This record gives sequence, C-alpha cells and structure tokens, in this order.
Amino acid sequence: MTDAVLEELSAALGSAVSTDPRLLEPARADKSGHRSAGRPLAYVSAASVADVQHTLRIANAHRVPVVTRGAGTGLAGGAIAGPGEIVLSTLAMNRVLEINVDDELAVVEPGIINADLNAALLAHGLWFAPDPASRAISTVGGNIATNAGGLLCAKYGVTREAVLGLKVVTADGELLSLGHRTVKGVTGLDLTALMIGSEGTLGVIVEATLKLRPLPAGPVATLGASFESVEQAARASAVITASRLRPAIMELLDARALDAISAHVGVDLGGRGAHLLVQFDGAGAEADAASARAIAESLGGSVELARDAEEGERLFAIRRAFHPAMERLGTVLIEDVSVPRSQLPAMFAAITDIERRHDVVIATVAHAGDGNLHPNFLFQGEEVPDAVWAAADELFTTALRLGGTLTGEHGVGLLKRRWLQDELGTTQYELQRRIKQVFDPRGILNPGKVFA
Repeated sequence: MTDAVLEELSAALGSAVSTDPRLLEPARADKSGHRSAGRPLAYVSAASVADVQHTLRIANAHRVPVVTRGAGTGLAGGAIAGPGEIVLSTLAMNRVLEINVDDELAVVEPGIINADLNAALLAHGLWFAPDPASRAISTVGGNIATNAGGLLCAKYGVTREAVLGLKVVTADGELLSLGHRTVKGVTGLDLTALMIGSEGTLGVIVEATLKLRPLPAGPVATLGASFESVEQAARASAVITASRLRPAIMELLDARALDAISAHVGVDLGGRGAHLLVQFDGAGAEADAASARAIAESLGGSVELARDAEEGERLFAIRRAFHPAMERLGTVLIEDVSVPRSQLPAMFAAITDIERRHDVVIATVAHAGDGNLHPNFLFQGEEVPDAVWAAADELFTTALRLGGTLTGEHGVGLLKRRWLQDELGTTQYELQRRIKQVFDPRGILNPGKVFA
C-alpha cells in the first residue's frame, strides 16, 4: 500500500512529492518537547489548491494520515508527523492574492509569513493585528489553525477576530468556501469560526480573507514598572484592567525571566522581583499611562516612563529577548495557560510554589492584559524529565481550578490532549469528537492530535 500511495502521489504531483530525509526529519518535531516515533512516509510541498486536493483524495482513498504543516513553529505538537503519515506543507502557498483598501481586507494563501503580510500592507496604511511572538517566522495559516494571539491581542483581539472567511479542503478533497467579505455575516452556522483553532483536524486551510485595521495613529505612551515580587506586579496588572484602562500591550516578566535576559543581552536587570511593561496608544494614551503609573506606584512599583516611541521600543526589546535568552540556557518547554485577570496574582503564586516543590526551573512571562501566562520549564537534554511533566500537570489543573483554560493561544496538539476532557467535560468532549468525525469520517486528518 505504501508503494501504491507514493506512486499515485508522484503521478499526480510530480516533484512536489519527496521522501528526502532532510525534509522528513524536521517534520517529526516542533518546539513542544515532543518527537514522533519515526520518519513520515512522504513530504508534499503543495503549491496550489489543486495540489492539496490531489493529496487528500489519494490519502483518503488509502486511509493514509495527513499532517498539515506550515513553518513548524508550533509549541503544542500539533503539526508533528510520524511513520506512515504524509506531511502536507503549505509553505509554498505564500501569495497575497488581494489587498482591498476600500473594504479593509486582504485575501492570502496560508503559507505567507505574518510579518511579510504586514510589510506588504504597510504602504496601504493597513495592518493585520494578530501578532504572535513568532510573527517573523510563523505563517498566517498556522496562526489561524491555532487561533494565535500575541502581545496586542488584549486590545486588538486574537486571530479569530481578524478572519472573515476561509477556503478549506476537506478530508475527501472537496473545496469549501466559508464565511464572507462583509463586515457582518450571520447566514447559517459559523463554520469559519469552527475551523479557526481546529489544528488541522477538520480540513486544510488553503485561502483566508482577513479583516484589516488602519495603522494605529496618534500618540503612544510606554512605561516600565519594577516590583519586589511577581505577585505585586500581577496585582498591579489586574488593578489596571479593573480600572477600565485598556493598554495595547501589558507584559509581565518574573525574576527568572529577567535574569535570563540580563545574561543574554548584557544589561543588568537583576535585583528585580518582576517587571511590568505597559503601552497605551490612541488619543488618550498619555492620560491612561499617567493613571497606570499611579496604580503601579501605589502598589509598590518603581516606574520609568519612556520619553518617546524609540525609548518605548527599547523597553519592549527586553520582552522580545526572552525566548532567545532562555534557549541559551538549555532546553525549554514553553507552556500556555490563561486565567481570569483577577486571578493572575494567585496563578503566579501557584507557579512559585510548584517550582519549589517539584524542584524544577520555571521562568514565566505573561500577556497580563488578557491573563495569558507562558511558564517556561528549563531543563537539560532532549527528553522532558518526569518532574517537569508532573509540575506541568499541576500547573494545568491549577489554571482550571482558578477558572482558567489549558491554552490561550498555542493550541492542544499532543501536549495537552490528556487534560482536554478535564476542561471540556465528558459531554462536550464527546460532542467535539463527533464533529471531527463528520468532517473526517476516515480519521486521516492529523490523527492523535487534540483528541486522545
């Protein structure tokens, strides 16, 4: 059967099909700490919708699993392929098909890099708001598949809020056109929203119609506040949002994160228990920043206000240095939980306790404006130690106990599937499994991901 599948794929797609280990080996892993048991069957570099349709028709006929993959920057094991599976890459589908200035929308292929899209929009005074930390290397298709967020999503929304419509190829090779080009559209069930965040388990995204925004205008005000403890910083962030202030960005870094960045960039950030970075934009930016400063100082913060946009950008360069700083120190398992913003102090306190009791190293940054935390577990070697998994288990259950969720933006993939039913409950979990079966009755689309 393997030979027959390869022959059919090659006959239909020619040189787009490869069994080169240099392509197959990277597809066995991502940044989640997971690696598949062996090399995938084949690598298909799709350059068109027709290529995707051919691949899925052949795979469906032979019941061969297909794992759709973009840039491979995922953090939950959602695009890892193993033995007997076809890797369907959409990286070559990277065109901007349309930019409509009047309707403030763009139509793109899934393989375009997030930052490249915004570079193309810049001349038109428009902007695609979702801004994951990986925006310089992650694809828009991957952003949609995981419903990615980022630093700005507390004010400007996650990916779901920026997608008007999709073209999706189903497991049997049919092409669905979902959604609309209008600002409003409520005809029938919202299958577009269903596809966003589905992690390749329901279909393959081959085109997206995106809602754009005008580039932010007016003043920008940025402040940095240092605190003696991360719980103090978390409390300040919660009070800022409870005071009806809406920062464009509000990022929190704990002491371990600051120490790692200090070592990486050669700037002494030590001696701080935590650092809170807050940025406002728009007409009321300066007044809002003054209010946030007063709150931070009243809760024990030492506040530095950026004198101009360039200095504000230098403050945020500290935050952006976090991931490369951690990677210099060893292997990193990057986690992703969200809690109600009022529960941020309790969640940070729990992380400190979990780190101590399990004797693991956890450096945490957070999109504090929306309660999304990224605890980073640091260890040596390729295999995730049992102590790290035990600590992660307690981290997830604590987030749920505080009224939160297992993932704010990275997805479920392989990493969190064993905890999914704990959050959803048995009835909703089984309903979601049945929806998956409707779209993929033979179970070929990214099997084993999301649902155990």
